[in-house]
Amino acid sequence: MWYFVAPEVVFGEDALSHLAELQGRSAFIVTDQNMVKLGFVDRVKEQLDKAGIATAHVFDGVEPDPSLDTVKKGSTMMRQLEPDWVVAVGGGSVMDAAKAMRVEYVRPDISAEEINPLTMGLDLSARCKLVCVSTTSGTGAEATWIVVLSDTQAQTKLGLGSRDVMADIAIVDPALAASMPAWVTADTGMDVLTHGIEGFTSTFKNDISDGLCIKAIQLVFQYLPRAVANGDDTEAREKMHNAACIAGLGFGNSMAALAHSLGHALGSVFHVPHGRAVGLYLPYSIEFIGEGREDLWDEIAHAIRTNVPADASAASVLAEVIRDLARSIKQPLSVREAGIPSGEFDSAIAKLVDNAVADSQLVSTLRVPSEAETEKLFRYAYEGKSIDF
Repeated sequence: MWYFVAPEVVFGEDALSHLAELQGRSAFIVTDQNMVKLGFVDRVKEQLDKAGIATAHVFDGVEPDPSLDTVKKGSTMMRQLEPDWVVAVGGGSVMDAAKAMRVEYVRPDISAEEINPLTMGLDLSARCKLVCVSTTSGTGAEATWIVVLSDTQAQTKLGLGSRDVMADIAIVDPALAASMPAWVTADTGMDVLTHGIEGFTSTFKNDISDGLCIKAIQLVFQYLPRAVANGDDTEAREKMHNAACIAGLGFGNSMAALAHSLGHALGSVFHVPHGRAVGLYLPYSIEFIGEGREDLWDEIAHAIRTNVPADASAASVLAEVIRDLARSIKQPLSVREAGIPSGEFDSAIAKLVDNAVADSQLVSTLRVPSEAETEKLFRYAYEGKSIDF
């Protein structure tokens, strides 16, 4: 038995205006300082005002890769203000922080780091509902029950989650993604692609999520280069914003895999943006898994109209197509290209391996690397060398 869990998704032009239709008393807005500067928080408050919902507080202290400490600060303030809505305005970091804050607010007996798939029966929405307003076309966090937080002391990322933490409503308004610079568009777009491919090939793949994952992959190959090249391309912006949510619905119900465990490890130690990190490792993970998913690599290649010669490996062909896409949008193809000095990388290799081996995403990877293989994966990816083991 398996479950498909999803929020109500409001998408397309002027989707933000749906906030004016909510019913409630007060809202606690979770965001970051950039969203405040861009005026997005004011736009959200304007719609909440129309609904007669007072803004109890704007918590704008969420950092990239949000920490357990940040979550604790937010949930403490929530308990003082007692809102009946939490509104997350931002990218994946903001939405993950808001999910965890709501858990600690409604259930003070549960700390954020304790959230897991067996944490059920929380009944969070009865006391406080959650709206996720996505402003980046990447994580799909508005449509998943996954929560990624950072333990800054341990220098590790925590892959947490429970079906009960899913947002009640996801707002997917393409106008909110229009201001993303090209490099953010590229980073987040590679995150979408990784979600789609890993969701389609994980050990938890299923008929319900497969179609969503394939559609997201197709949209990325068709529209991401356009969105990066021209931020004013409204069609490309809308398609990529939709793709992020579609991929979130897909992989959120089938799980991610090896590229995420490697990317989480790199991000926690060297603070490489999440989408850039997982996208970098995606072709290497495809090569490593190889023939174990050969029929599925071939199916993905067919979906994006890529021919696999009879004497070629579909995994190798797909890995190279992904590298071509990454190269076209100026994404690094190796960890060296990502700007990490070799001395620092060598000093951190043991920590990288420890983090990757402990990452929860390995549960859904068809071929789970040993510690020795994990180190080789990191070293090959540092040099940009295709996987041959």
